[in-house]
Amino acid sequence: MLDKYSCLKKLAAKRTDEVVVTTMSVAMPWAELSDSPLDFAHVESAMGHAADFALGLAIAQPKRRVFVINGDGSTLMCLGTLVTIAQRPAPNLTMIITENGTYEVTGNQPVPGADRIDYEQICRGAGIENVSTISSEAEFDAKLDQHFSGDGPQVFIWKIEKASEPVPKPKLPIRERAHRLRKALVAE
Repeated sequence: MLDKYSCLKKLAAKRTDEVVVTTMSVAMPWAELSDSPLDFAHVESAMGHAADFALGLAIAQPKRRVFVINGDGSTLMCLGTLVTIAQRPAPNLTMIITENGTYEVTGNQPVPGADRIDYEQICRGAGIENVSTISSEAEFDAKLDQHFSGDGPQVFIWKIEKASEPVPKPKLPIRERAHRLRKALVAE
């Protein structure tokens, strides 16, 4: 199993000008590592919609890599997004699914099918070809560069240890975060 915090630190250390959309249990740990105008904590809207938001950004910003770091619970909330990602592929989209089998920020309740679900098969079944499941630090280190340069859309499923994060409360209201991101994207 992977340590979520270690993986996020390695991702942040390698990151340059990529857009990073986070949600739920990774929003606050990521905010501790990065406070770029290109970071967007997608936590106040409907759970599961960070991935479709990131897909829209990737389509609108084809020269910039867009990451979405989505939990397994958030992914389950909106499986149709995987089909949309496959049917309207963005070569600059990297989706990370942090899989720990729980709804972490609401008290670690198990996600449906936590002991049986195979996210890699679900992604491939939706039509996404570039999918990798990572469950060890050695695998993570070997695939880290691919997160930034692989042909998208690509999905990495991080098999992470269970943790406990509080409900995310970003420093800035969503309106200000959205304007900040828009300004950073339009400035170029």
